[in-house]
Amino acid sequence: MAIVLFRVDERLIHGQVVIGWGHQLWPDRYILVDDELATSDWEQELYQLGAGGAGVVFSTTESARSRIAEWREAGERSILLTRDIDTMRRLAEDGILSGERVNLGGIHHGPGRDEVLNYLHLTAADRESLKAIAAEGVEVSARDLPDSHRVSLQTLLKG
Repeated sequence: MAIVLFRVDERLIHGQVVIGWGHQLWPDRYILVDDELATSDWEQELYQLGAGGAGVVFSTTESARSRIAEWREAGERSILLTRDIDTMRRLAEDGILSGERVNLGGIHHGPGRDEVLNYLHLTAADRESLKAIAAEGVEVSARDLPDSHRVSLQTLLKG
């Protein structure tokens, strides 16, 4: 599998991803799936600077849905990131991510969000989207760094 990590992290490319996950998984590229970022040249430049020498692909959600199979079969090791849970839910629709694992990383405090873990704050809509992702055959768990304890979706939804 060429996509070595599917992760939801509102900051996309940052230290935990590049250093923490990157030094464990050695990605050749990061795939950032975000509809707004896919059309913003100046923001794309900022994320490319933070990628630690790896390539960066920017994609809309719809384009990513059609390219998942291609990215899975590619020779490059990729980390696919979305800024929010709903984008990952839209990627997972129709079983496109069936059999995959999705990692929940940093989603921080905000309006209507409840703290589930110190790095994970969820809204009621986020919880419903997580259930929908799991219903598509995806294993969902939270873990901020590779050596941290993995927290199952079942545990996350108890709160």
